[in-house]
Amino acid sequence: MQRLLIDPRPNHAEKLESIGLSFHGWDDYWCEEVCYRFSAEQIDLLEARTTELHAMCLNAVDHVIRHRRLGELDIPATYWQAIETSFARREFSLYGRFDLAYDGKSEPKLLEYNADTPTSLLESAVAQWYWMKEKFPAHDQFNSLHERLVERWKQVNSKDGRIHFASLAGNEEDWVCVHYLMDTARQAGFDVRHIDVENLGWDANTATFVDEDNAPIGTLFKLYPWEWMMHETFGPMTTACGTRFIEPIWKSVLSCKAILPILWELYPDHPNLLPAFFEPGQLTSYAKKPFFSREGANIVLVADGNVVAEDDGPYGHGRFIYQQLHRLPDFDGNYPVIGSWIVGEEPAGICLREDALLVTTNMSHFVPHYFVAPGHAESPPATVLR
Repeated sequence: MQRLLIDPRPNHAEKLESIGLSFHGWDDYWCEEVCYRFSAEQIDLLEARTTELHAMCLNAVDHVIRHRRLGELDIPATYWQAIETSFARREFSLYGRFDLAYDGKSEPKLLEYNADTPTSLLESAVAQWYWMKEKFPAHDQFNSLHERLVERWKQVNSKDGRIHFASLAGNEEDWVCVHYLMDTARQAGFDVRHIDVENLGWDANTATFVDEDNAPIGTLFKLYPWEWMMHETFGPMTTACGTRFIEPIWKSVLSCKAILPILWELYPDHPNLLPAFFEPGQLTSYAKKPFFSREGANIVLVADGNVVAEDDGPYGHGRFIYQQLHRLPDFDGNYPVIGSWIVGEEPAGICLREDALLVTTNMSHFVPHYFVAPGHAESPPATVLR
């Protein structure tokens, strides 16, 4: 695993905008002045560990439900039965993203699991793929996201052949992500419609959510977290209604960072987990994370009892977990996090976000990657920064 300094494509901005990545220039979000190079063996390792972590997470959901521990995750009791039923039925799940710390030498470590509403899909599935085909056409990329998403949608049983997609009004990043997913569902043969979350309606006669035209919503992909929905006025309506949700309500168990201490209980000393607890205990170096937070907000990093990094945000209230501090690998003063995608039950590729800060946030740089198969020589020249 190496960080390479390379020349960006001269017209990369136009190419990114042509595929719909409208926010590529926000704080230099998209960065192709550098890239990460992997070996095939490193990619194989990431794929295998992602498969294993996914199975461990499913087992953790089963454990939490069977041992009546949903309350420990601050999930309201109103939703416990719905979660149990949803998981027992293995209601359709589309995707998720594991965030991993990996230096190319040691075992990757799970930092957290974005199981409910992960974004960065268009840039992961399409933008970095086109970049690789132009810059390193003789090599490859761990990236089967698009094909797997299309195939996964084909497993949805929609009675009317339609899927509604909901995102918050005015959120450009969410709009881009949702419309990319709409395209994959359209390629799978579905009629797709977008609706702002704020415009979702309710038909009490049919106990079904409806769109602006009062058309019933049989299947709804919502880029809106379950932990928010559970505290909305319409939240309780989701537990017994005619609308099916993607992601399903059982994914709320995995989207809570309290799953990290439970994973450590179930798999103590696992090489891909970090010790994690509901109280700091004997830890003097740890990451303090809210049960429910997003994009690095309100995370505090403590080393030997001293705060070394923290990020503000709206999630500072409520309970926290304490995960043993694991410093991200340092590549010339940049700290990458690997996002490893799951679609259905299968690993589907990786993306990298890096920052000069120790806490990865919403606007940390997205950096593309490629890997070199055994026996292939390096092509075009690049400066190795590490």
